[in-house]
This record gives sequence, C-alpha cells and structure tokens, in this order.
Amino acid sequence: MNMPHDPIELPATDQLLVDGVLAQQLRPLARTITLIESLRPDHRARARRVLEALLPHSGKAMRVGISGVPGVGKSTFIEALGLYLIEQGLKVAVLAVDPSSSVTGGSILGDKTRMELLSQRTEAFIRPSPSAGSLGGVASKTRETMMVCEAAGFDVIIVETVGVGQSETAVAGMTDIFCLLQLPNAGDDLQAIKKGIMELADLIVVNKADIDPRLATLAKSQIKSALNMLRHTSPNWLPPVLTLSALKKDGIEQFWGEIERYRETMQASGEFEAKRRDQAQHWMWELIDSGLRERFRENTSVKHELPGLQQAVAEGLTTPAAAAHKLLKYLSEEH
Repeated sequence: MNMPHDPIELPATDQLLVDGVLAQQLRPLARTITLIESLRPDHRARARRVLEALLPHSGKAMRVGISGVPGVGKSTFIEALGLYLIEQGLKVAVLAVDPSSSVTGGSILGDKTRMELLSQRTEAFIRPSPSAGSLGGVASKTRETMMVCEAAGFDVIIVETVGVGQSETAVAGMTDIFCLLQLPNAGDDLQAIKKGIMELADLIVVNKADIDPRLATLAKSQIKSALNMLRHTSPNWLPPVLTLSALKKDGIEQFWGEIERYRETMQASGEFEAKRRDQAQHWMWELIDSGLRERFRENTSVKHELPGLQQAVAEGLTTPAAAAHKLLKYLSEEH
C-alpha cells in the first residue's frame, strides 16, 4: 500500500539547502552532507526533514560499488572511469565507506589527491566517508549522502570500500552493481579470496593487465573457473571477468558496457527495482536496530545498572539472559 507524502514545510535555512541541491550547486550539496554527518540531535532532526524533501528527486543514478585489495589500483581505476563517464556527458560522484577512518584517517583523502584530474572537474564530486568509527554509522551516512548526490543530478554514484571485511557487504547492500578488482597474480592466490566476497561480486576486473598480459589472462581464466563453483545472487546474470589497465585507460569502455548490459538485464527481469526495494527495507531495519541500541545506552537506569550487571555476568553470579532481560525492561518503562 502506497502512503501519500504530505508536503514538507522547512525552515528557510533548510529550504535554501534543498533548493541549492536541486539547482545542482556544489556548496549547498556539501553543506547538506555536513549536516547529515553531524552527531548533534538537532542537526539529525533537520537532516531527516531535508532528506524527506529530497527523496522524490533521488533514485535515478546508477549506483556502482568498487572494492579490491590495497595496491590493486582502485584510485587510478575510479579516476579513469570517472573521466570516461564525463566524456560521455555524465556527472559522477565518488563516495567512500571506511569504518577505520576514525582511527587511521582513512585513505580516501589520499585518494582525492591521487584523483587529481577527476577532482578538478566540475562534473565530478569526491567525498570522504564520515569518521563514525563503526561500519553501521558510516554506511548509513554514505547511503544518505548518495541520496543527496542523486537529487543534485549526478548520473553515476561510485561507492568505494576503503576498509576491509564487512565493508564489502555494506557496499554491496547499497549499490546496484558490486565490482571486485583483482591483481594479475590473483590466480595464484584464489585460496585467499573470501568466498563471500566472490559471491557478492556482479563483475570482476583484473586490473594492471598491461604489466604481464599472460598472467592477467591466466588470472581471468582461474577466476572464471572459481565463479562456476559459487552461488550467485541472480539466476539471470553470470558475473563477467574482464582484464584492463586503468593506468593506460585500456578497457574502461568495455567495463562500462558491461555495467549497462547488467542494468538492462536486471531491469528486464524486474530484479533491478526489486533489489532496490529490498535494500531500502534492509536499511530501515538497520536504522531501527542502531536507534534502539542508542536509546538503550542513553537510558538513565541502564547507565546505572549496566556496570554492576556486566561484572555479575563476568563472575558467574547471574546469567547473560537474566541480565539482558533486566536491562531491556528499562526501555519498556520509558514514557
């Protein structure tokens, strides 16, 4: 059942942000994203209203997830792809999911420096992930930033995983197609490639193929063989394996051709929109889970009782289930 949207009345300051984003102005876009990333409760409330106003204008971009081990050439690849897309008349936004950014500062700022040519183009927008310290928080902000970029008229949103492990799952869960970059010697190290990440991939690229074309061809063959043994997310799409050289900009056009073929295939089967609906519902439940956890930790009674109960559990004086039940009851007592 579709619920109608009531017109959203915004304070003048926030309406200026919305109007600026819709007018495709970079300064209001950056200010809106800064508002979204803020941890202040009043800023969060404002951000929710601004996002609601922008929602009807989002959803038209192609969302591309890019992952790969350090040294695989993600920055060079993304810059080459971004410049190619701009030549085709498209606008490109590059975002990052980096759960480690609060500890290390992340590498996307370095990426922005390395993507010097792309960052100078007015048709491109490069944004580091917020230093939220936890994957859930970073992924949530990246999703919201993606919505704002779509409302600002960007045609392609590239979401890069800077961290490792769960960040690949997070990016696959917010993009239309998930692309995995591999090195030419990946064929020798297939045992080290996580099965879960391979199963998430919709498209696999062997980058730096110019260094050793023979090794790159071998890696392509071995990866294709490995893919045949895995279960894939769509019955209508077998992930292609491409070899290319981002440094020499060789194979970028073929890569984008596969992205377009994927979109056409998935739209024809109805899976494209179904995937987006599933992602939106999953996002809602993630926000509910994180919101409940936040409310739990902020509860005055929980704050008072938690240290003693943790100690009692550690010493075997009470069961984890009994302690959890007692603490959760404080939430139901809230008015």
